[in-house]
Amino acid sequence: MSEMISKLIGTVAVILLISAFFGSSDFIQKLFKSKKHWMYSIFAGVVGGVFGIYGNISGFELNGAIISVRDIGPMLAGFIGGPIGGVIAGLIAGLHRLMLGGVTAQACVVATCCIGLICGIISKKWHGFMEKPYDALLLAACMEAFHLCIVLIMVKPFETALDIVRQIALPFIAINALGFMIMIGIINYTEKHRILALERSRLQSELEVANVIQHSLLPSITTDYPGVKELDISASMEAAKEVGGDFYDLYYVDPTHLVFSIGDVSGKGVPAALFMASAKTILQNCIRDIHDLPKALEMANNSLCARNEAEMFLTLWVGVLDLTDGTLNYISAGHNPPVWIHNGKPEFLKIKNDFVLAGMEGIQYHEHSIQLSKGDVICLYTDGVVEAEDDAHNLFGEERLIDCFEGICAGNSADIIAGIKDSVEAFIDGNSQFDDMTMLCVKKN
Repeated sequence: MSEMISKLIGTVAVILLISAFFGSSDFIQKLFKSKKHWMYSIFAGVVGGVFGIYGNISGFELNGAIISVRDIGPMLAGFIGGPIGGVIAGLIAGLHRLMLGGVTAQACVVATCCIGLICGIISKKWHGFMEKPYDALLLAACMEAFHLCIVLIMVKPFETALDIVRQIALPFIAINALGFMIMIGIINYTEKHRILALERSRLQSELEVANVIQHSLLPSITTDYPGVKELDISASMEAAKEVGGDFYDLYYVDPTHLVFSIGDVSGKGVPAALFMASAKTILQNCIRDIHDLPKALEMANNSLCARNEAEMFLTLWVGVLDLTDGTLNYISAGHNPPVWIHNGKPEFLKIKNDFVLAGMEGIQYHEHSIQLSKGDVICLYTDGVVEAEDDAHNLFGEERLIDCFEGICAGNSADIIAGIKDSVEAFIDGNSQFDDMTMLCVKKN
């Protein structure tokens, strides 16, 4: 008895291993999704039949009967290939069993074919029933009990059939039922993980497209735009995820006034990116329509609050540069202070911050002003720069940001941004980027 049980368990283990491979195979999924469903049924029947043959070969002989886990093959074929698959598997495994001979050969052929057909019908009509492990266990136990009933009916003399059934009934039913239940569990598990992998791949592709779209929303800074030789402008945006909530903007409100801004939406990922796109459009429309900068921001803030079901907010620094005399009027709504390089010396342009945008309606914003001279630089950045962390969770900080301007103050705007990036990367030393990092550098030539 112990030898029979060990053989049956060993055979089930091999079949489960092979079924796990087939369950995760893309080939099977492509075949199943094809219009030729009959091909899928035939394939399932052949695979189930091969499992049945292996069960026959590795079975245990007892009083002229071959005790095996053959029926798992037709049950599996019926589950994944319907009635056609179940019958094909039953015929293949049953005919092979008939060739082996023995007192139960004919009974096994009939039982195996019937089991494949019954499982196929049940799967076609109530597939969800068979997907549940305990229901699969119950069904398989009933099928094996049915198999033993066929043996009792067909095998003569009855005493021989009864003796065989009495000796094998419990391990025969238990091992086949447990094997089928585990097999269904493996197939469902691998299928779920395959679907998750496909979904992750699809989402990754969509996020990559979203990244391209997000960058296309940002102004393209070239020699043709903004097209003012007196200004040297560069920008950089690196999202912590595929898409982020940072943005910068650059546009004219009239031929002599250039607006440049930088913002940081609370949160990360797709929600922040969507809110960023909306906020950027609203801000640009308000500033272009209303030439009074505080009133323009007040209207933009009220508009963002009215559409803010997600309760997000953004910090913003925005300046309007008069190209005729270098006057820069600006407002900071909760944003990091920019670095102002004046007379070759970098310092933070610190003021009392106004409240963030989209946080509360009716906020009044206050305008400040400085005069940009030749060689002056305004370097805007988001908190992802100063809050970059090394492995010990130390922040890059404002002091290191000021220090990294040493030796690059006289360079062009692109060199200044590149120098800051190099300093941040050297500080974090390969540590993962936690927040979006965006910079906008404007230099007056």
